[in-house]
Amino acid sequence: MRTKSQPREYFLDSIRAYLMLLGVPFHVSLIYSSHQWSVNSAEPTLWLTVFNDFIHAFRMQVFFVISGYFSYMLYLRYAPKEWWKVRVERVGIPMLSAIPLITLPQFFMLKAWTGKIPGWSSFSLYDKYNTLVWELISHLWFLLVLVIFTTLGLWLFHRLRRQEKGEIAAPGWLTLTLAILFYSLCWCVVRRLIFLFQPALLTDGLFNFAVMQTLFYLPFFCLGALAWRNPALKARFVRFNPWTLAGAVLAFFAYMANQRYSSGEGWMYEIDAVVSMLMGLWMVNVVFAFGHRFLNAHSPRITWLVNASLFIYLVHHPLTLLYGIFITPHIHNNALGFLAGLMFVFGIAFILYEIHLRIRCCAFFSGKKARPQP
Repeated sequence: MRTKSQPREYFLDSIRAYLMLLGVPFHVSLIYSSHQWSVNSAEPTLWLTVFNDFIHAFRMQVFFVISGYFSYMLYLRYAPKEWWKVRVERVGIPMLSAIPLITLPQFFMLKAWTGKIPGWSSFSLYDKYNTLVWELISHLWFLLVLVIFTTLGLWLFHRLRRQEKGEIAAPGWLTLTLAILFYSLCWCVVRRLIFLFQPALLTDGLFNFAVMQTLFYLPFFCLGALAWRNPALKARFVRFNPWTLAGAVLAFFAYMANQRYSSGEGWMYEIDAVVSMLMGLWMVNVVFAFGHRFLNAHSPRITWLVNASLFIYLVHHPLTLLYGIFITPHIHNNALGFLAGLMFVFGIAFILYEIHLRIRCCAFFSGKKARPQP
């Protein structure tokens, strides 16, 4: 049974789409940053490194808050089993389709044209399996995590729905900050114990995607669901608080310092987790407040981007690699190369999106599936 639909919240749709589309400048800037990637320019550029770090430090945390918000909204609209089916169709089918059609060809492209996967023939069976997991799931990892969250949501949302309804006071930013800090420290303890007693697990692709990433983003997904259930909490998120901006700025400086001065053999990943979770929480307020102020209106152009965002995200990664492999070496100005890369990737992705709209059987690439009207 379905409940009555709520009015569309355009600013959340817009934020979700823009966060998805930020994957393009994130990966294009990665080429020109000081971070080692599949493809890199001859020399890194500082401002593109900082730009890349900024996107990476908060984007997916905010994205999963919005995902939790809309997931719980749909949970209340459908029967639980129907809700699970609808959600898995929207995220699972694009992921499973993209593996043979996008990331598998991308694997062969990396193997043939880059030095990322040397010595493949000498790999053990497990090393080949693990490399394939890392490369085939690749930038699709968040879809796998959403499928896991959807399955966990059958239990989490059932408990949330059974709780007493009514007006509930929203926790303040200090309480939220302490809660996220405590959770991040627990995540760090789990990772450190694995590092000490089963370090091989941390290099296993499936374990990282299905367990560590799921645990990392779980509180943000739950925050989104709580924001739907508790209007006072949602109101706190969309009402700008200057302290969250100040905290996000300080957290970003700490994030960059950790990237540059910490070591993977030390506490780099644990510090990264604490800082990223806190920055993600505070950026929820910054992004929601900005979006509610400037993006909370219907626009056909924005609607087109919302509908196109998943498809563009799916196809942008191999396009970025192709650009990095074949075009980047011929552009010696990194700023110009970055802008040219954005035009190359977005331009081709937009064209491919319009082509796929005209092929009925390809609708699943946008996370859509034609269903009979109720």
